[in-house]
Amino acid sequence: MASTKERLDSVLARLAHLEGVTYKTMMREYIIYYHGKNVGGVYDDRFLVKNTNTSRRLLPDAPLEQPYDGANEMLRVGDGVDGELLAELFNGMLPELPAPKKKA
Repeated sequence: MASTKERLDSVLARLAHLEGVTYKTMMREYIIYYHGKNVGGVYDDRFLVKNTNTSRRLLPDAPLEQPYDGANEMLRVGDGVDGELLAELFNGMLPELPAPKKKA
């Protein structure tokens, strides 16, 4: 099942106060970036973030789910997680994530 633009829009609305949030469409799903780093995305209409120390600490009850077959598990962000917690989450995850790969 592909993700809907409406689902992406609802996620982006919760992130609206954060500068540096962008997204790319890839195979009918949406990859979310924060200051150029991949922090997660919307997969099958589920908002998932990378599994890091910060995301596990701030979302202790979030289930681990695969965005697609063969992918590393990510944490599912519930609809009740507000923009303030998402800002803390994204800012905490930023130093834990690898730098974007240079294009050849």
